[in-house]
Amino acid sequence: MLALKRIVTVAVMVYLLLALLFLLLPAVRTNVAELGSGVLPTENERNFFYVLSFIGVVVLALHLVIENIDSSVLRRTVTQQDGKINELKAKLYDVHQPTTSTTAPAVSYPTAASAAERDQAPNQGPTATPPTY
Repeated sequence: MLALKRIVTVAVMVYLLLALLFLLLPAVRTNVAELGSGVLPTENERNFFYVLSFIGVVVLALHLVIENIDSSVLRRTVTQQDGKINELKAKLYDVHQPTTSTTAPAVSYPTAASAAERDQAPNQGPTATPPTY
């Protein structure tokens, strides 16, 4: 696609240079317009400009079509690469996430159920007082 785009761009530049040559130098325009025909000079120049403008329209249309195709291909490529980047980010995020374990936390907090169990436990008598030093 890039080669086709470059070829069309070069064709547009060559056309513009030739068109400027024909428009700015009347002697060149007259000589080129008179090639291959034996009709009046004004009709020659009118036909010459008609052909010149028709070629310009075709070259411009070709250039616009190629540019639009190239732009859409580039947009599609960027979208695909963005999708791949997002997938890789998601995989990296998943890899770095800590695994959830079902073990109890290092510090446990009393719950209502554990307090009720503690209150229901049979009394084993008075507890010994700790020694004081």
